[in-house]
Amino acid sequence: MACSVSGPDFDGVEKVALPENWTGQETWAGPDSKVNENVLSGWQTARWWMQFDDPVLDKLVEKAALQNLDLESAGLRIVQARAAQGVADSFRYPQRQTVSGSLAKIYQNENTFDNASLSFDAGWELDVWGKYARSIESAEASLYASVASYHDILVSITAEVARNYVNYRTFQERVLLSERNIEIQERVVKITEVQFDSGNVTELDVQQARTQLYNTKSALPGLKIGMIQSRNALAVLLGVLPDEVEQLLASTAIDAKIKAFDDKYGASRSSQKLIGYDQYSLIPRPPAVRTVVDASLVLRRPDLQVAEFQAHARSAQIGVAETELYPKFSLFGAIGINSTVKAGNDFSFSDSLTLSLGPAFSWNIFQYGRVENNIRLEDARFQESLTNYNKRVLQAVQEVSNALEAYQLNKQQKSLAFSSVNASVRAFNISLTQYENGQITFERLLNSVEKMTRSEDAYAQIKGSVANQVVALYKSLGGGWEANSGRPYLQAELVEQMEARTDWGDMLASPMLPSLTPTPEIQADIPFSDRKSAEPATSQGGP
Repeated sequence: MACSVSGPDFDGVEKVALPENWTGQETWAGPDSKVNENVLSGWQTARWWMQFDDPVLDKLVEKAALQNLDLESAGLRIVQARAAQGVADSFRYPQRQTVSGSLAKIYQNENTFDNASLSFDAGWELDVWGKYARSIESAEASLYASVASYHDILVSITAEVARNYVNYRTFQERVLLSERNIEIQERVVKITEVQFDSGNVTELDVQQARTQLYNTKSALPGLKIGMIQSRNALAVLLGVLPDEVEQLLASTAIDAKIKAFDDKYGASRSSQKLIGYDQYSLIPRPPAVRTVVDASLVLRRPDLQVAEFQAHARSAQIGVAETELYPKFSLFGAIGINSTVKAGNDFSFSDSLTLSLGPAFSWNIFQYGRVENNIRLEDARFQESLTNYNKRVLQAVQEVSNALEAYQLNKQQKSLAFSSVNASVRAFNISLTQYENGQITFERLLNSVEKMTRSEDAYAQIKGSVANQVVALYKSLGGGWEANSGRPYLQAELVEQMEARTDWGDMLASPMLPSLTPTPEIQADIPFSDRKSAEPATSQGGP
């Protein structure tokens, strides 16, 4: 134990200015709706993807949490940090404990001697100034930073799974809409060809109809490419091959929606009003976002926790550097035997025992500014870590604001886009009837078909954008890492593989993620000399 501890004590990061709240237009009553029913609070962010009410998405997120390779790497970095902490902790005990021995034959002039020696040496540098205490503190902060980093990666992976799943369903819906509109345009081509054969229109009308049909068909491969790319991105996130993802994406509910749409509207889009149009959409329907977002939610973001623990680790390194200003005190001891006899004689150890024991000190003087400048270097690094923390807070505020405002505007855009779809479908049906009756020219019919095709495709894209903005909002709030609390960060198969190769002791016996929430029980488990450092970034967190 240190007699005194050099360097500054870490009191946590300074509180930064945050917006009081973010306001919007939607309200959503949840389980805590009786109190602050319009406030988006922590309970909603823990498993936010489940609010999409999509079993396929739930399954993908669960598998990614178990199989993602980036997450596996983050878990291995936790193991590395734990091992590094063990190394730092070992310096509390005698740093040198050496058993040595030798057996030699010595030739001197015409004489030959045999020499045998065996000794045990120990040396213990006393932690008078807290050098090793600060090193342990730094290692422990780095360990908790690695845990927070694991959480941060999990947040990103969960959001990426949701985003790519939304994109996949969006492309899938656009492909289906394109195929349905191709059927409509093929029907228009046939009508035009009949009119041409009857002498009612010129060949120009036929070629214009075919041009529009081919343009629509040529866009279809691009949509399918986007669908394939989203599927393959999901495969990487889940750590599997694309064929396996294809099986996970298969859904009877999706198949039922496709059939129900075709049964109700058909390729002709003959319905006067598209009532219930969205209930057949393949794109996950996002939950409505509450009117007010609690700004303090950003402080539970894992990347901010990483930044704070890194600052704590850098603060402790200042103390480590300062100890070089003072003398080092140590205890040493050695016991051994050393015997030399003429060759062929037996060794005699009766009078060859040696024992030494005592204190020692050393002091690096006349360092010409090396120690002082190293202290300054560590202090500047610590200050930089505080600056990085403040920058990350501002970036978090930016991300939340961008996502929330984009969501609100996309919602308005979605409402207007649906009106456009409804009007364009109605215009197509009217123009088709009037063209068949000879009331309008072919150009007006062709124009109505093109507008309907574009408006339906644009509407599908906007629905995907709304869903993705909700995903971006929950990611910006750092939601999703709580779902993995208390779960192993290394899979059993990986643990078995590592233990078969190396003696890990009990380090991998229970590879569970420690919680960073400062409850009294958890505080007792945090071995920092000053646990205040864990509070600012985590006081809002925890399920």
